[in-house]
Amino acid sequence: MQFADKLDLFGAEVFSALNARRLKLEAEGRTTYNLSVGTPDFQPFDHVVDALTEAARDPQMWKYSLRDLPEMKQAVCDYYARRFGVGGITPDMVASCNGTQEGVGHLGLALLDPGDTILVPDPCYPVFEAGAKIAGAQLAYYPLNAEHDFLPYVAGIDPAVADRAKYMIVSLPANPVGSVGTPELYEEIIAFAREHDLLIVHDNAYSDITYDGPRGGSFLSYPGALEVGVEFFSLSKSFNVTGARIGFIVGRADVVGAFSKLRSQIDFGMFLPIQKAAIAALEGPLDEVEAQRLAYQERRDALCAGLESLGWERPNAHGSMFIWCKLPGGRTDSMAFCEELMERAGVIVTPGASFGPHGEGYVRMALVLPPDGLRAAVEAIREAGITG
Repeated sequence: MQFADKLDLFGAEVFSALNARRLKLEAEGRTTYNLSVGTPDFQPFDHVVDALTEAARDPQMWKYSLRDLPEMKQAVCDYYARRFGVGGITPDMVASCNGTQEGVGHLGLALLDPGDTILVPDPCYPVFEAGAKIAGAQLAYYPLNAEHDFLPYVAGIDPAVADRAKYMIVSLPANPVGSVGTPELYEEIIAFAREHDLLIVHDNAYSDITYDGPRGGSFLSYPGALEVGVEFFSLSKSFNVTGARIGFIVGRADVVGAFSKLRSQIDFGMFLPIQKAAIAALEGPLDEVEAQRLAYQERRDALCAGLESLGWERPNAHGSMFIWCKLPGGRTDSMAFCEELMERAGVIVTPGASFGPHGEGYVRMALVLPPDGLRAAVEAIREAGITG
């Protein structure tokens, strides 16, 4: 069998390799601290679970949905007004997707022709690259580095490249680098999009996990954003429903329509009980979401303070459920460091190089253990002698 050449565009899946080694260590009786994958350890909220289970008892709910329920689309519109202060979102500006992973991955098939160019951050979540590669597009990277606080620096993007680009992916709060956008930055990005006639695709999966300041918001709340952009909005991290795969694309109706047309050829719609769970989350109270944000901040503080006590440089950690750590002790090879950390301390993290060339020299750690568990991981690193 000769497989498609496009498969050669993708390397080995780093999370699978790390997990295989973790299982081997645990089989040997070793204690491990898995900070590699961003799956929340918090529980889904009762009102969301109750809505899903009640709907699942109705046999009619097990049929093909074939569409997004009108009440779910309206719930997204209302949520954007209530939570983000964004008015003017109408149901034709909303479509569901099976999580941001699927949404971003398929958007390129709806918008790109072979040879088109898109701007992607470096480092970035890998599906940003994969979606463009599947569509046969060219990737133009813009760096996220310490010099600019790991934020997009649009003044540094070649204007000729920007003119060629069809869209630009922006992800804030950022996975993997942990940076959070500012009003001034979003205004610059919107002006940049207008100047170069490109679409902004904003990934807003971590809007409810920000630290040291006000709650996160929405790109679409800034003047002009609805004319130049769409946003992927996820319930996964805010409501701890990662396995349910509940995401939405929100924004310009023409882009949402193109995405919906493509999706209609790929699947038969979101499982109806999951749509009911989404409605419950969107319409329900948000006090638990805020309490969870503060719990994540406590974890962030415990891990960052612990690593600093080892002589590591203070990680970049202003938002998302990740912290972005510079390799300690003058090390430069992130994959080699991950292997060293796993073998000597049992702490499993993700190499920065797996997120792009500018990720080399860093590792990503997920805040998926309570503070005491993170302190125990730091102590294991200390006992292994891996200091700055």
